[in-house]
Amino acid sequence: MSAIGSLIFCTDCGNLLPASKGNEKNILPCDCCGAEHHDQAWKTVVTKTKPSDFPSALRQKLSIVQTVERHKIQTERIDANTDCPKCGVRGVKYSEVQQRSADEGSTIIYNCDCGERWTMNN
Repeated sequence: MSAIGSLIFCTDCGNLLPASKGNEKNILPCDCCGAEHHDQAWKTVVTKTKPSDFPSALRQKLSIVQTVERHKIQTERIDANTDCPKCGVRGVKYSEVQQRSADEGSTIIYNCDCGERWTMNN
């Protein structure tokens, strides 16, 4: 019989043995080959793991910390086909944001140099 963590396997055929009763006098029969093994669950093995013991691509992506300073991000673009309703200038700055649920359109926020500001829902 060999144990890996809390799982106990038959040394003859490798089959998983029934759950341990925690008593060394208990006999664990193998359903596959019929071998009988003494229960060794009283030999408790405690293992400790940390996330780095199980590397994954997803965990590596999540662990990358990115610091972004909001004032350094350029989110405004110019819409050359839109006129300002207040001053009439052509080519107004705009930003696109998702304010509603993901299955609905985005909101376009227009900002003119004259101070006029308006929104349009897509």
